[in-house]
Amino acid sequence: MKLREVRKHQNLSVPELSRRSGVSVRTIEDLERRGDGRVSTLIKLADALHVTLDALCRD
Repeated sequence: MKLREVRKHQNLSVPELSRRSGVSVRTIEDLERRGDGRVSTLIKLADALHVTLDALCRD
């Protein structure tokens, strides 16, 4: 998963992405560490980052 890469490329902190997406900081941190999560959560993050789900999840 490219969540951390995309977030950092957009110069966003985890708390800022949390505010934009409505996903908790802990969940974002867990996703960046583990690399898997619920599709509904990933869609919220992709929308907040203005990228496709495919761009966020494919390595």
